[in-house]
Amino acid sequence: MGSLFRSEEMTLCQLFLQSEAAYACVSELGELGLVQFRDLNPDVNAFQRKFVNEVRRCDEMERKLRYLEKEIKKDGIPMLDTGESPEAPQPREMIDLEATFEKLENELREVNQNAEALKRNFLELTELKHILRKTQVFFDEQEGGLNHTTESMTRALITDEVRTGASMGPVQLGYMEKSNEREDYLPCFVAGVILREKLPAFERMLWRACRGNVFLRQAMIESPLEDPTNGDQVYKSVFIIFFQGDQLKSRVKKICEGFRATLYPCPEAPADRREMAMGVMTRIEDLNTVLGQTQDHRHRVLVAAAKNLKNWFVKVRKIKAIYHTLNLFNLDVTQKCLIAECWVPLLDIETIQLALRRGTERSGSSVPPILNRMQTFENPPTYNRTNKFTKAFQALIDAYGVANYREMNPAPYTIITFPFLFAIMFGDLGHGAIMALFGLWMIRKEKGLAAQKTDNEIWNIFFGGRYIIFLMGVFSMYTGMIYNDIFSKSLNIFGSHWHLSYNKSTVMDNKELQLNPGTSDYEGTPYPFGMDPIWQIAGANKIIFHNAYKMKISIIFGVIHMTFGVIMSWHNHTYFRNRLSLVYEFIPQLLFLLLLFSYMVLLMFIKWNRYAATNPMPYSESCAPSILITFIDMVLFNKPKDPPEGCKVYMFSGQGFFQSLFVLLAICCIPVMLLGKPIKIMQARKLANVQPITGATSDAEVGGVSNGSASHGGGGDQHDEEEISEIFIHQGIHTIEYVLGSVSHTASYLRLWALSLAHAQLADVLWTMVLSTGLKQEGWLGGIMLTIVFAFWAILTIGILVLMEGLSAFLHTLRLHWVEFQSKFYMGQGYAFQPFAFDAIIENGSASSGEAD
Repeated sequence: MGSLFRSEEMTLCQLFLQSEAAYACVSELGELGLVQFRDLNPDVNAFQRKFVNEVRRCDEMERKLRYLEKEIKKDGIPMLDTGESPEAPQPREMIDLEATFEKLENELREVNQNAEALKRNFLELTELKHILRKTQVFFDEQEGGLNHTTESMTRALITDEVRTGASMGPVQLGYMEKSNEREDYLPCFVAGVILREKLPAFERMLWRACRGNVFLRQAMIESPLEDPTNGDQVYKSVFIIFFQGDQLKSRVKKICEGFRATLYPCPEAPADRREMAMGVMTRIEDLNTVLGQTQDHRHRVLVAAAKNLKNWFVKVRKIKAIYHTLNLFNLDVTQKCLIAECWVPLLDIETIQLALRRGTERSGSSVPPILNRMQTFENPPTYNRTNKFTKAFQALIDAYGVANYREMNPAPYTIITFPFLFAIMFGDLGHGAIMALFGLWMIRKEKGLAAQKTDNEIWNIFFGGRYIIFLMGVFSMYTGMIYNDIFSKSLNIFGSHWHLSYNKSTVMDNKELQLNPGTSDYEGTPYPFGMDPIWQIAGANKIIFHNAYKMKISIIFGVIHMTFGVIMSWHNHTYFRNRLSLVYEFIPQLLFLLLLFSYMVLLMFIKWNRYAATNPMPYSESCAPSILITFIDMVLFNKPKDPPEGCKVYMFSGQGFFQSLFVLLAICCIPVMLLGKPIKIMQARKLANVQPITGATSDAEVGGVSNGSASHGGGGDQHDEEEISEIFIHQGIHTIEYVLGSVSHTASYLRLWALSLAHAQLADVLWTMVLSTGLKQEGWLGGIMLTIVFAFWAILTIGILVLMEGLSAFLHTLRLHWVEFQSKFYMGQGYAFQPFAFDAIIENGSASSGEAD
């Protein structure tokens, strides 16, 4: 039977499918998601498998869909996502899908090419328009006549030098020389545009290459221009270069080509320039009309594709997954039957058979599929059924290591112990309420939040652990009420069991005020729930009282947690019928833990019960011994120090005898753990005459009767192929780790006390140094001050105490479960059940495409 406490019982099956029905049957199994197929062709190259051509066709369709998706996202068109998953198409539908995608891609590429050509033409006309406008100023300087040409050009040169800051020196041009003909004064020129950031280097290169025999004028184009290649906005400048001679003309054109400047024809005659400008404006208007029509057509194509893109992706990925799975199958000699091997949960065999029948009916095949169970000694995969509540807790366990087959699963117990140990460190009613409300909000809105499918990794972690966050918050609220701590203050619900004779000024001003339970100020009866709020004002011994309390409960819960882990190993040993581990590991381990550390916990309860400030001698507060000193003296066989006058040496009669007995028994458990199991294995091998290397009988069977599940290995110890020396070494390491770990693990639980104390002190610091300053102001100014201070306090509270301290407590709790708890029984050396499931494949495919984008 399936259970939360162990993984599902698995079985290896052999599946026979008729070739015509294989696609439909595998499609049904993919929708079901309960079958893990094995690769029966591990030595066959991926390019030599039967359905490699179909996989390539699917890859090509995915490429086309990704191209469509990129274009749709570029235009910001929303893609319709109904959340439904269409069924896998039949093989004959692949041709229709391929034709549809081919048509869409070709049409879109053609539209994009036309749009790019039109944009390039539009850019050229726009640049030519700016050239005709900007260069008109330069040519107007010649309208003053021959007598003013030299003067105006020289003035222009000087003005340009002052404006650009270029030290180009005297310019000697042919048009400045005397001549009888007007044409001799007209220089040659070229005009064009260049990127604005390249202009300074362009000017320097012209000056150096032409030795100053050119005259450059430039003007910026104010509005940015669109690059037709990538759609970026670029800033350019218009330039005109005057020179004389073919040699300089060739040199200037090469420099323009090197700087990727674009040259345009520019007539000398004003009438020709005006005529060209009018023609350019007319063509620009026509191009705007054509570009608008092209963009509208492109938009219509993309909108139509966006409505079906998600469904197309799902269909193609399902087809591809089916053919990938079919490539794992073997063909029989007749080439008419496909043979597969798969792991399936034993409880779901009937469900799988029904799915195979549906697939056969869909394909129209008359030959039913055959599903046979196989006997195997291979370790099956580990499959733990989860739901949306237990999934996050199971993920915490699997992060340490996947459980061995049928090994005890810690996840159900972690649902309670994880938030509880977290809450011991994070105990605060206010902070716990913030965390619980955040988790509750994610739980209430989980459908809408899950449908958003964001790529934010941090948010996905929070959302995936929403139930953990909610439980941690609820448990923290409980421990906060036990500590009577809400934002570092206390709640006075049941009044106080202390009746102090101090006035208000004494309480507020005296930082050395202590509470003495030995006086008549204390009623002598326990507080109904949690801690008495009077401890909030006990400045001198408040921390001492909290330290003693939290330190002891940390050790108590730690020992209980470890003892529970050792008891969990008993369930493993009995299930796998591993009698050797049960007798020579579990029993001595439990005795060692109980005789030493559980006894120390017992001493704490005896001390709490017997000693009090109001009790008479020898059980008064002054006679209470130190538990730590008592434990050290017990382990080292030291004689206790003489107690104060009127006090007893021991807390109960016979304590010295029992302590010595417990330590001796605990010491005797060590050689049993170290040598018991290897010696029994060695004796059993000699009796059975089994060789160390070639033995076929497992030591789980040597120690007792082997059940059916132990034949898979699972959580039982398998030493049938180990040398005796390796078994001794392995057992020695295991024993040393357990004995020393019992001490270090017990001390490790003191982190519960340390983090709880740190959390409380940080909350107190924020209250004292931040919020209390806003509460001291009066009047309307105090209201404004309080608002500002409260906002700052709230930011620090959420950022430091809830987020940072919460993360720290979470990691420490995780360590306590992975190391201190699970090391007592959990192997974590299995491998996860990875069924062929369309849901997981589509989810992973969507995540991969999101990362690629």
